[in-house]
Amino acid sequence: MSLRLHGIRHESFEKEGEIAVWAAQRGHALTHTDLWNGEALPALDAFDWLIVMGGPMGVYDDDTYPWLAGEKRFLRTAVDAGKRVLGVCLGAQLLSVVLGGQVTKNAHREIGWFPVTATPQAAQSRVFRSLPRAYEAFHWHGDTFSIPEGALWTAASEACAHQAFEACEGRVVGLQFHLETNAASMAELAANCADEIIVDSYVQPVGVMLERPERLVALRGLLDGILDNMAALG
Repeated sequence: MSLRLHGIRHESFEKEGEIAVWAAQRGHALTHTDLWNGEALPALDAFDWLIVMGGPMGVYDDDTYPWLAGEKRFLRTAVDAGKRVLGVCLGAQLLSVVLGGQVTKNAHREIGWFPVTATPQAAQSRVFRSLPRAYEAFHWHGDTFSIPEGALWTAASEACAHQAFEACEGRVVGLQFHLETNAASMAELAANCADEIIVDSYVQPVGVMLERPERLVALRGLLDGILDNMAALG
């Protein structure tokens, strides 16, 4: 079944990445709204699946980014309408808030390649249960979300306990980490957010991030698993 995906972008350098490649390979359409550029959100009947991307702003920065308040209302409406919704990084944090959770500063900024471990609740998940028990993911965040009431907490890392959740029987998924990353999107993040790279235990130098490009192949496999599982939901 062909699906209509719609990306919500909060910055020019945080696009859908490998999600766009996956959609094209599976025969799904992908459109997008650039909120950072003043574009309007779509009508509810114009899409089947929202992809809510990341961005350097915080979920509560409504005064600086007035479109955030309208986006939160839109996400709540999309969830209530039964749409599939995948949130990545800031997108996941927005979904947590929309579902009644909170977003706070994490104890550590986490930037680079770090292991993620499935939680016990991942085994109950329609979306995450096919993923490995442990895997390496690409991270770029300083905030963290709480797991909304009624959602499954599905992944954790050493630096940040709440890495992923699933709600609404798999229709709504939040990922703190970036499975959509490819070489181009990593380079764009590193160029545009260079001021955040203050190397410590959980922040890697750019050179280390760019090592071992085979990690991007493994990352794409994880992304395919999550997207294929969400696409298969009735």
